[in-house]
Amino acid sequence: MAVAMRSPIWVSISRCSAVAPNASSAAGVGVKVNRNIFFSSGTRLGTTSQLLHLRSGGLVELGRFYSTSSRRDNRGLVARASVKPHVTEENGSNVCRVRFAPSPTGNLHVGGARTALFNFLFAKSTGGKFILRVEDTDLERSTRQSEEAVIRDLKWLGLEWDEGPDIGGEYGPYRQSERNEIYQQYVEKLLKSGNVYRCFCSDEELEAMREECKAKNLPPKYMGKWASASDAEIEAELAKGTPFTYRFRVPQEGSVTINDLIRGEVSWNQDTLGDFVVLRSNGQPVYNFCVAVDDATMKITHVIRAEEHLPNTLRQALIYKALGFQMPQFGHVSLILAPDRSKLSKRHGATSVGQFKEMGYLPAAMINYLALLGWNDGSEEEIFTVQKLIEKFSIDRITKSAAIFDLVKLGWMNGQHLRSLEAEEISKMFGEQWLRAGLVSQSEGPFIDGGAALLQNGTDIVSDSEESLKQLLAYPLHSTLESHQVKEFVDDNLQEVAEAVLAAYDSGDLQTAIDGGHDTWKKWVNGVGKALKRKGKKLFMPVRIVLTGRMQGPDIGSTLALLKEGQASGIVTAEAGLVPLGKRIEILRSVNWSAVSQQLSKASEGSAVLAH
Repeated sequence: MAVAMRSPIWVSISRCSAVAPNASSAAGVGVKVNRNIFFSSGTRLGTTSQLLHLRSGGLVELGRFYSTSSRRDNRGLVARASVKPHVTEENGSNVCRVRFAPSPTGNLHVGGARTALFNFLFAKSTGGKFILRVEDTDLERSTRQSEEAVIRDLKWLGLEWDEGPDIGGEYGPYRQSERNEIYQQYVEKLLKSGNVYRCFCSDEELEAMREECKAKNLPPKYMGKWASASDAEIEAELAKGTPFTYRFRVPQEGSVTINDLIRGEVSWNQDTLGDFVVLRSNGQPVYNFCVAVDDATMKITHVIRAEEHLPNTLRQALIYKALGFQMPQFGHVSLILAPDRSKLSKRHGATSVGQFKEMGYLPAAMINYLALLGWNDGSEEEIFTVQKLIEKFSIDRITKSAAIFDLVKLGWMNGQHLRSLEAEEISKMFGEQWLRAGLVSQSEGPFIDGGAALLQNGTDIVSDSEESLKQLLAYPLHSTLESHQVKEFVDDNLQEVAEAVLAAYDSGDLQTAIDGGHDTWKKWVNGVGKALKRKGKKLFMPVRIVLTGRMQGPDIGSTLALLKEGQASGIVTAEAGLVPLGKRIEILRSVNWSAVSQQLSKASEGSAVLAH
């Protein structure tokens, strides 16, 4: 049955792009829909045309739609939706402009990196601009070294900006410490309009006010006389050279409401806030004043930031209004929590981007994982490239609930991205890691390539390849023969397989099988199995144990070939602990199989007694 309705329905279109030359007019803007449209019942609708028509008031008529299950009824239905048209820079001034504004007082935290990423994705997915601004008004804690580290980590992640302190731009400077003249101009403007006043209160007076509020169980609030002081009183203090701050005069009636892009409507009553300082007595502007002036003068259209900044919005909104600035749209992202649901901090391990970089995580994996901390595209898909994220990203998919940082999930995701790389790139990364760790004396060559090929499928993080290589080159036969897992193979006459391997080594057949490659090795193993009447697990596991000293690992023949290459090349250091084939054979010959069997039996009996 075809879909037909007399009245228009309203549907949500969250992604669209304008293709018409004049987006500011009330009509004539084409909008291309990038997403399927659904009934509340879940029926998908098809459209006869992708070109929509913008009506005045921001409404678009999507045209007539039909059920995809049937087109026999051509009446269809009319659907309309409210949309925000994308306007190209060439065609209009309404380009989305977002910013990431770190304080250079430490390393780039993963929470800050996610905020930067969401801003980057929003800008790129809407054809907008991503701006980097350094908020270094905290002169005591801010350092240029921290700024350089933050920039370095952002670049490592691949979050390139369109304007910033290192590349400049139309709305610079991009460091708050270099914008004092701008702030002074706007303070003077507010002073002339009466929205700010000079406050000559001493520290002792301000402390007394705080104590009074505390005694009354009220939040700290300015209650000094300077909001209503006469010109004569002000001139007298100026003549004496009394230090003063500039305070913003907060209207005590009314409220401020924002429609947060993530949290919905948020309101504050203005009488909950006292007059606040915008410029300190030393001439340094206060954070909230700087942010409001910077966002306005840099033409920021959307402020996407952490929820901890939500309380700042009231002060900033009042400053916007007093200066006659248009307020941007706000979106406050929930915090990233540790597995115990406390705020993610150093006590939970690595928390900065630089630390994860040093540990061997890939930037592509970090971007992928951070994007999914509080956002999803509505599907079950988990592995995304940056380009795919740009295509899929929409701010309405950011969740209100806090995200949990799961190191295990990040490791898994890193492994997925690692194994998607070309073999040459993986080999280069592993070789450089092994060289830094002192396991090899050079980072290239057949040994490096062979080791990387053997270990990549079992490695999630590049730094883990150090321990993996050591395990691959070691021969822990004695410790393996002491483990209870090996008992079933010892009881199944593991000794006869060991003797067959020793005989093959003495005859040269084992070396020939190793040198001959995969097919020759497979033929030799099958020959051993035929001679001993073994196959499957009863053959392959004993061969693995006696030749590698382990019960799991990469391909046995390839491992032994790598040992030979490592020994011949001379690039493997003593730190790596390579045990060559000859030494392995020597250790294997020394095994007292009767003693091994007795020890395992005693251990098994002891375990049984404990179980009872």
